[in-house]
Amino acid sequence: MLVIVLALISATGYGAADFLAGYATRRDKSAIRVTLLVYTAGTLVMLAAAVPSLIAGVSLPGSSIAWGAVSGVGCGAGALFLAEGFRRSEFSVAAPIGAVIGAGGAALAGLALGERLPGRAWAGILLALPAIFLVSASVGPRPQHGLSGAGLGIIAGLGCAVSYIGLAQAKTGGIWPLLAVQVACLAVTTAVAAVTGQFDWPRAGAGRLPSASSGVIGAMAAVAYLAAARSGTLAVAAVITALFPVATIALAVAVERERIGYVRVAGLVLASASVWLIAVSGTSG
Repeated sequence: MLVIVLALISATGYGAADFLAGYATRRDKSAIRVTLLVYTAGTLVMLAAAVPSLIAGVSLPGSSIAWGAVSGVGCGAGALFLAEGFRRSEFSVAAPIGAVIGAGGAALAGLALGERLPGRAWAGILLALPAIFLVSASVGPRPQHGLSGAGLGIIAGLGCAVSYIGLAQAKTGGIWPLLAVQVACLAVTTAVAAVTGQFDWPRAGAGRLPSASSGVIGAMAAVAYLAAARSGTLAVAAVITALFPVATIALAVAVERERIGYVRVAGLVLASASVWLIAVSGTSG
């Protein structure tokens, strides 16, 4: 049960962080500048969080640091493509595709790694995939750049899958793997910013506060995800965390006045049923 609670906390945090990053990107018009500030803020948070571990002399296991770095590369690349997808289309175009591919890839990886779950848990995982898509389904006319947003969502989803799988393998090392994630994310974003000539913060007043807030909240969500993955299985932790579009769309409805519609309501019902099936399956994962 603990893994479910932690994964839901992570999903809420990631959903809020993605909304804030998308909100900032729409106003600054540069996904790269926004993402650069997001991961700068996230790295500073993790550096501060690592101080007690440094004082306590917590060891730095090489394998966990390496897996954290792999996760960070996937996360950084995924975030760049997702933010650009948000800029080109509605929040509801890139988000569901990225989330489904990320969740599905992580679930398949868990199966390949030999994870064994009760039948009802797998039923809940399978139910989560259409739930993620439906809860983020676009309503109304197709955005002008809808296809571009969908393509970017596919690439972002592959990055999310790498991020989920990599961080779940960091079984030891306390906070250090999470710091490795943030540093790798920042390195990827910095390299892209330097190559494209966008090595700068978002414009003042346009997106700095939501970008920095996204980085802080996203870092906290990563802590919850790592705790979930360590207390249960990759499949359960990643799939429930991938329900993050519920939070993203809830904020889009509240702040941007995007319509929710019957399709999204159906997705929320399926998402609730998915979490319930996993919870009652009796698995600790």
